[in-house]
Amino acid sequence: MKKFLALLLSLALVATLLVACGGGDKNSGKTETPKTETNTETKEEPKTEEPAKTEETAGPKTVKVGITIYKFDDNFMTLYREELERYFKEDLSNDQVKYEVTVVDGKNDQAEQTNQIQTFIADKYDVIIANLVQSSAASSVINMCKEANIPCIFINREPTAEDLDLWDRIAYVGADARQSGTMQGEIVLDLDNKGDINGDGKVSYVMVIGDPENVDAQYRTEFSIKALTDAGVQVEELVAQRGDWDQAKGQEIVAAALTQYGEQIEVVFCNNDAMALGALQAIEAAGRTVGEDIYLLGVDALEEVVEYVNQGKITGTVLNDHIGQAQTAAEVAIKAINGEALEKNYTVDYVKVTKQ
Repeated sequence: MKKFLALLLSLALVATLLVACGGGDKNSGKTETPKTETNTETKEEPKTEEPAKTEETAGPKTVKVGITIYKFDDNFMTLYREELERYFKEDLSNDQVKYEVTVVDGKNDQAEQTNQIQTFIADKYDVIIANLVQSSAASSVINMCKEANIPCIFINREPTAEDLDLWDRIAYVGADARQSGTMQGEIVLDLDNKGDINGDGKVSYVMVIGDPENVDAQYRTEFSIKALTDAGVQVEELVAQRGDWDQAKGQEIVAAALTQYGEQIEVVFCNNDAMALGALQAIEAAGRTVGEDIYLLGVDALEEVVEYVNQGKITGTVLNDHIGQAQTAAEVAIKAINGEALEKNYTVDYVKVTKQ
């Protein structure tokens, strides 16, 4: 029995020595890092709540602008309408307001243009900008717009003062055509011979009129000659004929006048540059030379005409500032949309253009 107990003690001693020498658990001998209690829940980044969509964050407000031009193939009104549309879309549209612009061709037909305006009204446009085919149609256009409570801004062709007084949400943007006519006359007065090329004591002239019913044509026709007579210059009208602002008609009228009156013609006044370009073709075809034996005047300062003025092929023109007028028209239209008080007339000055 004693031997059995001694054997058990010996086995126990051997087992203790084995454990002490690392013969047990594989992880024995490794130093464990003391564990620190942590929150086992995963921390999420704080959520940013999306702001509720408002009218501002939903996108810019759309404002519908309807523009009708008396005819698209008019040189000056092409520049005007392109600048008007560009200014609304590129300079005035922003994060708060987007201007949706529709420009239509009146095709020089007042009935067609009236239908266009009625369509703008039916489609609930916010403002209408009208370059009328006939200024005499202004009162009916105003009454239609007034009934629909849609403001209307007239451009380039001025309604009468009586028409502009029909409603307080209408206005005219343009230039004072009397000024342009006066400047044409002043260009002639500034010549050494004051337009009297043949020295007979008077200025014999041809007048190519845009449209006798149009107030701009009336003023340019009247005040170009008034500038001469006010300065004491005697004048003689040889031809005064309607050219409808058209280059081909300008050429036709001046060609016929040169055939009939020849060297008697000293000055050709044209109510716009398009007709002056036509007149230049007729003058050159007749073997006449502008600046030597005849003078030629226009209005608008189209790029081509300004170049001809610099070359001496056209005596002078008058800048009809399409950029200034287009931008003013757009800004007045916005005033009207916003319900601001409007003046009846917004004018942009003309500028004389000569080789000097």
